[in-house]
Amino acid sequence: MVEILVYIAAAITGVAFLLALERFFRGPSPADRVVAFDVLTIIGITGIVLVSLAEGRGIYLDVALIYALLSFLGVIVVARYLERGF
Repeated sequence: MVEILVYIAAAITGVAFLLALERFFRGPSPADRVVAFDVLTIIGITGIVLVSLAEGRGIYLDVALIYALLSFLGVIVVARYLERGF
C-alpha cells in the first residue's frame, strides 16, 4: 500500500514539476523566474526523497539535505543580484 502511495506522490510531483517549468520559461519578470526556479528545486528535493522511500536507501536523504542547503544559498545569491538591478 505504501508503495502505491509513493508512486502516486511521484506522479503528482511530476505534474507539479512540469507546471513550475512552464512558469520558469514563461515568467514575465526575473522575480517570477527566480520563484519558479526555487519551486523546481523544492520539487527536485521531493523527488529525491520519494526515490529514497521507493528504494529504501537512507543515503539519498543526505543528498536531498545538501541539495536543499545549496538551493537556499543559490536563491539568496540571485535575489541579492536582482535587488541591485541589472
